[in-house]
Amino acid sequence: MSKLPPASPFPTAGRPRIPLSISRPRGRPRPTQPVRSERNGQLGLQIAASRMAAGISGGELARRAGVSTSMLSRVERGLVSPSVDTLGRIAQGLGIPLSRFFSDQPSRTDWSFVPAGKGLVVDRIGAVAGYRYELLGHQLSGNLFVEPYLVTLLPDAQPYASFQHPGLKFLRMMSGRVHYRYGNKVVAIGPGDSLLFDASALHGVDAIDETPVSYLTAIFSLRD
Repeated sequence: MSKLPPASPFPTAGRPRIPLSISRPRGRPRPTQPVRSERNGQLGLQIAASRMAAGISGGELARRAGVSTSMLSRVERGLVSPSVDTLGRIAQGLGIPLSRFFSDQPSRTDWSFVPAGKGLVVDRIGAVAGYRYELLGHQLSGNLFVEPYLVTLLPDAQPYASFQHPGLKFLRMMSGRVHYRYGNKVVAIGPGDSLLFDASALHGVDAIDETPVSYLTAIFSLRD
């Protein structure tokens, strides 16, 4: 009579089962997405705002600064922490001081409310006799400096087409009719007509056709 083999000390032993997580081939690890920090994000917004205010494309700024377009894009999106040298070159490409990128306080917002007829009458530098300027608002912070005015031509006002200053200028006629000059172009404008132009060219009222003349104007420029 044959003897039975001794009982296994491991009665449940059998073919080992390998967990699927080990037996299945693993795919390639997914690339880690760049992390956008709050500080880098704020810095990137400052750079992008300065670039757009200057009317420069990302490619043009990258060329001026001597950095790649992709690097500038990552900086503006807050995905990288640029070196001081890179920031200095970007600032130089924009023609602004490096400190401009760190001057704003994101938690602070300025606003102003001017009731009807309560604008501040001011004497602007370079103002012409007979041109009355009523300031309609002001800002204390930010890279962009905005000057909104209601301009009224008094009875003794004469045509003057030699205004010239930095920034962009928007003008909307409220009353009266004039011929307005911009460089070598002259256009007839009346109530409801608007102009938007680079104020670095000579401009202004070339002829007064119908009074009283008043218009809203806003000047946009970068802070020094």
